[in-house]
Amino acid sequence: MKLYKIKKSNIDNKGLYATKNIKSGKLVINYKGKLITKKETDTNPKFDNDKAIYLFNLNSRYDLDGDFKYNDARLINHSCNPNCEVEGKGLKLWITAIKDIKKGEELSYDYGFGYDEDYKQFVCKCGAKNCVGYIVREGSRWRIKKARSASIRK
Repeated sequence: MKLYKIKKSNIDNKGLYATKNIKSGKLVINYKGKLITKKETDTNPKFDNDKAIYLFNLNSRYDLDGDFKYNDARLINHSCNPNCEVEGKGLKLWITAIKDIKKGEELSYDYGFGYDEDYKQFVCKCGAKNCVGYIVREGSRWRIKKARSASIRK
């Protein structure tokens, strides 16, 4: 039996939900796809930020295109308070529980987007108490909070 099922998400469109309780540390699902070069990522119109992109950055030369029906892991949404994380390297990427997950709970992980000039293109809808409104990795969210408090003081 799979540890997840696909259904309408409370975060964005579709998501994966636990079909039974999952213990912290458990491998939940493999993130699958096709290995592509950074050049292809940069030139292929499929990877336009105005569309849904299921792209996993592997290293400075390669990405993993996960936009395939056989890759259910592509449907896991970002959360600022995730219950999963991505482990592994190369084409061996696993979504692993980092907390105990209850049956019926949506699976999520931190997409790890950087804080750069494009961050406002990626609105976060996770609804977590610590959400800053944009999909930015945990270690960079303080920058958004700092910018907000500076603009409030003006």
